[in-house]
Amino acid sequence: MAQGSKSLLVRNARVLTWDAARTEHACADILIENGHIAAIGPKLAAHSPYYGRVLDAEGLLAIPGLINAHLHSPGNLMRGTLDGLPLEVFMLYEVPPIAAAFDTKRISYLRTALGAIEMLKLGITSVLDDAFFVPLASTTAIDAILSAYRDSGMRATVALDQPLAVEYEKYPFLGDLLPAHIKRQMEQAPRETEAGMRALYSHLISNWHGVAGGRLSAAVSCSAPQRAPASYLQTLSQLSLEHDLPYFCHILETRVQRVLGREKYSRSLVQYAHDLGILDERMQVIHAIWIDDADIALLARSGCTVAHNPVCNLRLGSGIMPFRKLRDAGIPICIGTDEAASDDSHNVWGAAKMTGLIHTLADADYHHWPNATEVLDCVWRGGARAMGRRADVGVLAAGAVADIALLDLSADAFSPLNDVPRQLVYSETGASVRHTVVAGELVVEGGRATTLDEAALKAELRSLQPILQKQNAALKISAAKLEPYYREMYLKCARMQ
Repeated sequence: MAQGSKSLLVRNARVLTWDAARTEHACADILIENGHIAAIGPKLAAHSPYYGRVLDAEGLLAIPGLINAHLHSPGNLMRGTLDGLPLEVFMLYEVPPIAAAFDTKRISYLRTALGAIEMLKLGITSVLDDAFFVPLASTTAIDAILSAYRDSGMRATVALDQPLAVEYEKYPFLGDLLPAHIKRQMEQAPRETEAGMRALYSHLISNWHGVAGGRLSAAVSCSAPQRAPASYLQTLSQLSLEHDLPYFCHILETRVQRVLGREKYSRSLVQYAHDLGILDERMQVIHAIWIDDADIALLARSGCTVAHNPVCNLRLGSGIMPFRKLRDAGIPICIGTDEAASDDSHNVWGAAKMTGLIHTLADADYHHWPNATEVLDCVWRGGARAMGRRADVGVLAAGAVADIALLDLSADAFSPLNDVPRQLVYSETGASVRHTVVAGELVVEGGRATTLDEAALKAELRSLQPILQKQNAALKISAAKLEPYYREMYLKCARMQ
């Protein structure tokens, strides 16, 4: 190695590589050069000159950094604000259809940065952020989000989740239930256009895709098929193809959406996406709870990935995704936390554990229940697939990006150490994480973020609490006016078979 090259040696760690052979090293070094893993093996420093930093990892377990495969960062400050609500009512608070905007450039930066720090301290090195904007997207807000990820040191793939449809057109029966004056308000509310979104995506891709040594990348998002016209769904698919970008799409998250497909499109929303030609290997289908066997066959043929968000699904009463059917069909599954208002954390460890638990209720045959290896496959391999079919993340191997979490093997979760994969899934909470490396940079050391001043950011957040409380109060007033109509629609769908 030439003197002066950017390098890090992680020395004397127990290493779980998660390569194809599931290779484990009882004690090995990880040599990192210019953001990538150069070699893994015992006593690497003894075999060649070394001029970079050495991190002593004796007593630590090195694993690939976790991948949070689905997040909405604009909800980062909403944890603890709501009781359990069905999605259709919950969204009155998350993306209020007729409420005023409160976001500023600084709030957008602050909430994204604090969410990134939280994830990095948990050993989560990559995130797929389906960022929404209320009421409209802007280059200023886009830049604030991407700047926060850049400054944090996290690896982030960011899309612009912005519906184009009038609010009541997204739901079955709602247009008939709403009073005329509320429908007029919804029709007159600010709404993005296809041309406007094309310009915003041009800004995102030209200014941020591939930035920070490739840590930051773009994706596209239609939010959901029913939330935008068919022409826009196809425009995004073409953009995804041209730039080889992931395509985020919420499909069949709730029973209401199943009913909507039948009532509005005379078919499943999976079938609708397929018929439009947008369902392909670049698409990340988010949730996929209310799917049937025909939908699963289409998903399998498309080559898409499905994002599983089990804690959010329970919090909103959405249902249980058919994990075993999807796995048996060969459909890659990744795991996400969704957002802080519907998971109340960014903790992929909790989502992984819930993946291992909730599906025991779905099938009496315990041979069909997810095992720890499958769950970790979803976190790492499924996450890598969702990031753009990447082979260089979610694994510790020569040539892979150096995204590593280092966990203390003397922590409670591993005392005693009986089985590493099982204890990662069922015992670990993130409390054992001591160091986190992203692209070869030590972004968390000894449990503390190294890239941003977390204490200062949290102090700033506390100073903004009056503004946030005002926002929450306004959201409650806005939602209270609309909830009776959404509740009636929701209950009508719930009664339908």
